[in-house]
This record gives sequence, C-alpha cells and structure tokens, in this order.
Amino acid sequence: MVRRTAVALLLLGLAAAGALLPPAAAKPRDTLVIGITQFPSTFHPNIDSMLAKTYVLAMTRRPFTAYDKDWALVCMLCTRLPTIENGLAVPEQTADGKPGIAVTYTIRPDATWGDGTPVTTRDVVFTWKVGRHPKTGVSNTEFYRSLYAIDVKDERTFTLHFDKLTFQYNAINGFQLLPQHLDEARFADPMAYKNRTTFDTDTTNAGLYFGPYRISEVARGSHVVLEPNPTWWGEKPFFRRIVVRVIGNTAALEANLMSGAIDMIAGELGLTIDQALAFEKRNGDRFNIVYKAGLIYEHIDLNLDNPILRDSRVRKALVYALDREAISEKLFAGRQPVAHSSVNPLDWVYADDIPKYPHDPAKAAALLDAAGWTATGKGVRRNTAGDPLTLEIMTTAGNRSRELVQQVLQSQWKRLGIDVRIRNQPARVFFGQTVTQRKFSAMAMFAWISAPEGVPRTILHSDHIPTPENNFAGQNFTGYVNAEMDDLIERIEVELDRKARARLWRRLQVIYADELPAIPLYFRAEPYVLPKWLKGLEPTGHQDISTLWVERWRAE
Repeated sequence: MVRRTAVALLLLGLAAAGALLPPAAAKPRDTLVIGITQFPSTFHPNIDSMLAKTYVLAMTRRPFTAYDKDWALVCMLCTRLPTIENGLAVPEQTADGKPGIAVTYTIRPDATWGDGTPVTTRDVVFTWKVGRHPKTGVSNTEFYRSLYAIDVKDERTFTLHFDKLTFQYNAINGFQLLPQHLDEARFADPMAYKNRTTFDTDTTNAGLYFGPYRISEVARGSHVVLEPNPTWWGEKPFFRRIVVRVIGNTAALEANLMSGAIDMIAGELGLTIDQALAFEKRNGDRFNIVYKAGLIYEHIDLNLDNPILRDSRVRKALVYALDREAISEKLFAGRQPVAHSSVNPLDWVYADDIPKYPHDPAKAAALLDAAGWTATGKGVRRNTAGDPLTLEIMTTAGNRSRELVQQVLQSQWKRLGIDVRIRNQPARVFFGQTVTQRKFSAMAMFAWISAPEGVPRTILHSDHIPTPENNFAGQNFTGYVNAEMDDLIERIEVELDRKARARLWRRLQVIYADELPAIPLYFRAEPYVLPKWLKGLEPTGHQDISTLWVERWRAE
C-alpha cells in the first residue's frame, strides 16, 4: 500500500510538470508503444551516428549484412553471403598492384521500396556516389574511399571492388541504401544535401523504406509512428502500429510505463542499470526485466585542442583522481565493469595486460604538479600565469544516471583542485551539433556501441577528424592524432591471421590506455523492461540492435 501511494505521488508530480503522457489503457494489443530517451537528429541512415535514429530505422530498412544475436554475420538484403570459399568473393590486385578483393552480392528479388519501386543496383550506385563525395557529411568515409569501383551485372546483382583485402571483407553492414528515385535530384548540390534529403524534408514518404514497417507520422522531439509496409517481403509483422515515444527524463520514462502510457522501455535507449535494478525490486512481478551485457563503452571524449587537455599528464591525473570501481559498485551494483580501454572483455581481441589507472589521488596530484598546475590552498589549482584549472563536462540532459555520474566525477575532481563545471544539452542537440561538430570545449560523456571486433577507424584514425572542410564527417571527435595508431588500424584491417591480428589489437589497446584520448568509464549492460505479453524480442549486445528483427515480435 505504501509502495502504491509513493508511485501515485510520483505520477501526480510528473503530470503536473507536463512529463506524463495520457494513459493508454484502452489501446488494443495490436499496438505497441515503446519509450526511448532520445529523438533522432536526422533520419538519414548514413549521416550522423545516433542510436535513436538506428533504433527507429532498423524497423523500416534492412542492411545487406548484419551480425545476429549469436554474433554471426548473416545476409539480410542479399540472397547469399559472399565468401572466398563459395567464390562470390575473389581476391584481386588493384591497378597499382595492391591486394584488393571483388565481392559480389545479389539483392533479394522481392525487395521493393514502400512506394512500389524495386530496390535495384541503381540505388547501390547512387548510394556509393553520395558516400564518395567529400562534402556530403557521410559518416563512414573510409568504406566509400576503399570501395573504388562497382560493376553492375543486372538490376539486382553487383560486384564491389575494394582496394584492400580485409578480414571483414564481406561485412557491409554500414552500406545503407538510399532511394535513387527520390534523393538523386536533392543531391545536385552535395554540400547542401544533408539538409535537403528526403529523409528529413519528407520523412513519411513511403518510398524511403523497404523493411517491415514504414514511418507514417513524425512529431519532432515527441514521437514517431510506424505502420506495416505493404511491400515488405518477409514475415508479416504482428503489430498494426508501433509508436516510439521520446521521454528524455528517465524518471518520467518509468512513470509513463507505470501509468500505461507506454508498454515497454527500450534496452538500447532506456533506463540505466541502477534504475532498472530499483524498478525490478518494486515491479518485477509486473514486467520482464532482461539484462544484456554488450559492446557498449561509456566514456568521456576529451577535446585535445583544449590546451589543458593536450598535456597527457593532465589526462592521466583526471583518471587517477577517479574511483571508478566505487562508482561501478555503488551506482550499478557491480554490473557495469570498469573500462580500461575501448575494447570490451566480451570481445575476443580484448587484452588485459595494458596500462590501468586505479584510484590514486597522490599520483594524480603529482602529475598535476609536474604539469604546472599548483595547489593554491584556496581550492582550485592554477598555473604560473594564474589561470585556474577549470574544465567543462557535457552529456545528454535528462539521463538521471549520467547526471549522477557527472556529479560524482565533479566531486572527486574537486578534491584534487580541478574545477569541473556541468553543462548538458538535449540529446538531439548534443549529438546533432555539439559532439559531431566538436563544439564541446573540454569533455563530452556518451557511449559507443560497436560490432564484434569493430575496428575503431572512424573514432581514432587522424583522417576522420570532423572539420568544416569535410562537412563534419568522421567520428574522431577528440581530434586525436597518432601515426602509430593510424598504422595499427590500417594493419589490423588487412591482417587475416587471427593470432597476428590479436597482437596488433593488444598494441592498439596499450597506446589507447597510455595516451587517453578519452577517459574510459565502464562497459554498460542494457536493461530491457518489457511487458509479460511481449514475445520474440532478443537483445544482441552490439550495434545491430533488436529492432532489426521487429517482425518477430508479437503479443501473447
């Protein structure tokens, strides 16, 4: 009785604040309402890397290839996975005599855009042209650079020619097709294309989608409605309507679940572990709470153009000052282990014998002293010019767990005389502009989610620093430049021997841990809060997320 009263008071307070949506008790079981915490900054599949966009679009499209829940590479839009063994992938020499590979795919014969237009090699070639252009702002620039030619056999079959033979030669998960018949005219001005694409100017156009669902309604910052796509080739989806509601405040997200305004909270973009554990204690009899550990790396990107952070001694001091083990244990019940690099222990290439930074305030203080930041006895350290050691940390506003972690970090840094100030933004601004355009002055806290043995080229290679000149393509938001790291990334990609590749991976992790372009925090687990009647949802634990198999979801 006390528990219910507390919940009722919470709901009343959130309703008064405008955070609670109308209850949905009367809706039929053929409608599914999902709660997530972020709204996409764009709906274009190849511009910006934001999980909220991926979550929605995965219900409306299918990549050529993807990793499934067992982390095996499978065909989705293609008819057969090409391999060297089956002859659909053939090693070859490029024109300049380097080892390359030709990989042949066939589009499913029943793949059709939602407006009835067949999905063809014309879309393949158009997508390639957009990706190859240096001014479009497409994220995965290296893929398109390496893909130097396409041979079109017919309307469905094509061969990709890559200028290097990589160990992931047949994984083209990121080659997300664009509809040539809708977007080619908008590509006339490549620099302006990212602001004129049909995906954002006419998001409900059925011709943008060929998955089990299509987007039928968009309310910016509020919700997206999806309805079955009549041209979908696969298993008929169960739900007549899926509504993805965006509730940026995680406490309000939980309250809306309890009121019945939403049916479930997405694991990929929902409650944090601490919230889910507390929720399970109170309401575990009413919902299924599924915890999935995965390749999700919570960290703080450091802007290495900041003169304070350019000094590696300061970066190391920032980490030594933190008690990350205590944060993991006290806030997340030990379910989110401390990260020592960007590579997760779940990945086979993980190396344990790399530099680590246990909580050591004395060592942190000595490093700051050596870097010229002297304790003044008045709180904040200063350099010889009298400048205070002041930094700003940013993250997504409304994420209670991140905001709590920020406060803990701020407090621990303050003990060492480091003045850290918190400034947060809505996710669509934080990811759509601040991080993507490197507008954060010092520290940006967020998570990367990767594929199994995902090579961090776009994150760590110096060619992928976003700039106005490349229309802010790339994901090296720290501005990290290291010639050995560049070389390692390029060597890892083309090393086919697993043992040799493991050695290269270890060296990459050593450099990352030693130079600290980012502060590793912890590896996240995702809590899925599901109604007991929902079946068929299977978390994957990597970047090819659960909604890629939404047609298997059903109510029982």
